[in-house]
Amino acid sequence: MQAEIITIGDEILIGQILDSNSKFIATELNKIGVSVYQITSIQDDKKHILEALKNAQSKADIVILTGGLGPTKDDITKLTLAEYFNDTLILNDEIVEHIKTMFAKVNYPFTEVNKNQGLLPSSCTPLFNTVGTAPGMWFENNKKVVVSLPGVPFEMKTLMSLSVLPKIQQTFKLPYILHKTILTYGMGESIVAERIEDWENNLPNFIKLAYLPSFGNVRLRLTAKGISKEILENSIKVEVVKLQNIISDIIIGFEENETIEVSIGLLLKEKQQTIAIAESCTGGSICKRITAIPGASNYFIGGVIAYNASVKINELSVDKRLIDEFSVVSCQVAEAMAKGIQQKYQTTYAIATTGNAGPTTDDTDTTVGTVFIAVATPAAVYSEEFFFGKPREKVIERATNKALEMIRKEILKN
Repeated sequence: MQAEIITIGDEILIGQILDSNSKFIATELNKIGVSVYQITSIQDDKKHILEALKNAQSKADIVILTGGLGPTKDDITKLTLAEYFNDTLILNDEIVEHIKTMFAKVNYPFTEVNKNQGLLPSSCTPLFNTVGTAPGMWFENNKKVVVSLPGVPFEMKTLMSLSVLPKIQQTFKLPYILHKTILTYGMGESIVAERIEDWENNLPNFIKLAYLPSFGNVRLRLTAKGISKEILENSIKVEVVKLQNIISDIIIGFEENETIEVSIGLLLKEKQQTIAIAESCTGGSICKRITAIPGASNYFIGGVIAYNASVKINELSVDKRLIDEFSVVSCQVAEAMAKGIQQKYQTTYAIATTGNAGPTTDDTDTTVGTVFIAVATPAAVYSEEFFFGKPREKVIERATNKALEMIRKEILKN
């Protein structure tokens, strides 16, 4: 079963907004066994919409459009769909009353323009929008389906969850598509691929492997597709066990939401330990990753962004003589920062970063991309020097990933 997603709106094409709708729709379709063949973004233009619809229906069983359903003149999706299906618009009184009720609750005037949102192609099945004024529309044509949804994300998500997905499941006989994502850390894609080559070559033909690399980690996503959910689940379990036997040293978790910061948090909670963070060149990036996890207050005590040398001295008790002798970008200062934040907040562990993220060298003349990362434990403190290259964003992200990798390894040791 193939689907195509079409997002309509100039604001996407000029980069004014990010197309998060397609990501959500594709994810939810995949969960019920519908594969997305293509995602297309087009202008709010009748000719483009008609062409995109024709092309999509020639390849896909289901076409889902988002956007262009508001009350203003530049929202033309509804009129274009009526033309595409050789249809006419009729007024849906139930939808009009719904809009009037919504406006009355917030003391907003109801106008003729708003009433136009109740005009729908006669051949469509209206999809009632409980959180907005623009209804969705469901068309069936030659055993294929076209769905039109509002572009407002929370309205689209509500309609997808309450109306579209259940209706697709009722209309089509769907296969099962199961995913299992294994998160590895601290090893590059090519090295991981080399280590698991034999295992990958012997996967069942209904299980596919995808490599999803980013700075510092590689996700290995297994996708199984077939008509028996039980066979798929058991087969994936068998393959994951085989994989764990090969690369258990770099696996930190499973599924998309089990990031390294989640893993660190679980370890700290389990051991009833705490952590504090002192950042210079990473500018709060590590703290942001740690505190993005619900419940982080159970183990994350606090952090200091010691960007200026005076903050390192006054807040972290870094000896000025270390800075004068070795410069702020040095292993000595990184270690002093880690010990300083650990003692300041009386934590089990601490992380500290100092470096030159660029794009230009500072008064230390340290090469751009050089970063020192220190970890303080209950027994000692140590640091490592890294060179992360350019540009600035890459240095910060790679330093953040490496710091998290280092602290996780240290927690596991103890």
